[in-house]
Amino acid sequence: MPVPLHTTGKASFDHIYDRDDPREYYARMSELNYRIPELAKPFFEQQIREYRASARGRAPTVLDIGCSYGVNAALLRLGASIDQLAEHYRDASESDRDALIAEDSARLAGAAGYADLRFLGMDAALPALAYAREAGFLHDTVHADLEAAEPTDEQREVLASADIVVSTGCIGYVTEKTLARIATAHPHRRPWMAHFVLRMFDFTPIAEELAALGYRTEQVPGLFEQRRFASADERDQVLDTLADRGIDTAGRESEGWLYAGLHISRPLVGAHEDA
Repeated sequence: MPVPLHTTGKASFDHIYDRDDPREYYARMSELNYRIPELAKPFFEQQIREYRASARGRAPTVLDIGCSYGVNAALLRLGASIDQLAEHYRDASESDRDALIAEDSARLAGAAGYADLRFLGMDAALPALAYAREAGFLHDTVHADLEAAEPTDEQREVLASADIVVSTGCIGYVTEKTLARIATAHPHRRPWMAHFVLRMFDFTPIAEELAALGYRTEQVPGLFEQRRFASADERDQVLDTLADRGIDTAGRESEGWLYAGLHISRPLVGAHEDA
């Protein structure tokens, strides 16, 4: 079956985010060697350590934008790799949803990773959010499209509790509009941010918007493989976009992989002010 393209030029996987559990998601992503959450994990752990130090030991609340089935939270909390998660869901092919949730909840209960942290997730895919919340990967969720509208009061309260905001693939689908609404959810405090952004998307407008809100953004040296192209059409679209942006793809996207850069944004003041 041909892989449809999103308006951004990337392959669209909307159908796998509307499943009641993550089995098809992990199966499809495994086929494409999806690895950006695995590569992002040590950088997110570094942000957590540094935030603890800056907040005198207080454990941060982490918000994952575009979290789908709570992938980044699962990797961190279970101490697992993306391949191990894919294998887990592959082995559970005969389980029903309730049994799968019970198994994931039991695994979390036996895991020691980041037990004192709260993990939040925001996504437009309600079934994916519901699974992550029910399985316990996420402590709270926000089902919203902040490109289209301001958060509700209830959503704003959840977003305002975030100390660190992370993402591994949503930038491009969301813009500075969404990030500004998240950054200003709390009236007096700005969360730290760490976003892995595909090279086909320009982070400059987001960095400029955040700068106007009192942030300084730096790009971490190096590039990170996200996944293999899902189709020849996706490859051609992405290469054309990168060429238009004057980006050299030799040895990178030309070899069949999507690549991302990591952008770290931190508020210059007010990170730990009380409401």
